Amino acid sequence: MSEHNDPAIDPSEFRRVLGHFPTGVTVVTAQGPERPVGVAIGSFASISLDPPLVGFFLVTESNSRSVIEEAGHFCVNVLNKDQAELCGVMASKAEDKFSGIFSYPAPGSGAPVLPDVHAVIDCRLDQVVELGDHVLMVGRVLHLETPNAEGNPMVFYKGQYGGFGV
Repeated sequence: MSEHNDPAIDPSEFRRVLGHFPTGVTVVTAQGPERPVGVAIGSFASISLDPPLVGFFLVTESNSRSVIEEAGHFCVNVLNKDQAELCGVMASKAEDKFSGIFSYPAPGSGAPVLPDVHAVIDCRLDQVVELGDHVLMVGRVLHLETPNAEGNPMVFYKGQYGGFGV
């Protein structure tokens, strides 16, 4: 396949069309040397059962990237449908996203576990793969829990946050 024959894809059309695919909403956290970091992520996925691997995509220039890489760990917090405000804080460029937010350290990595989340996947960073303008961060799962499994997870669809209940 030659890249010279690839059609030009308009970025806004790319985003619009892919917005028709609903995604779960997570916040990936890590404990940095000075303070914790958190970033809202909609690209989280299970990769492998044996060994247990998960991953997510992060913009290459993200300020959180170097903290996660240096820490060598991360924790995926699966948000509940009513946590849009928390998601907004973690998606922001705020310097201290954890101000006023109670969290506790995940047992495997020490990364922050956020309050009232649907599920927690605590990981050791296994691989970082550069792909276009993002990096794929792959983690080996150290610990799993569902502290609020009775709630409904947050989903992102056509530019809006909502919930999914069964």
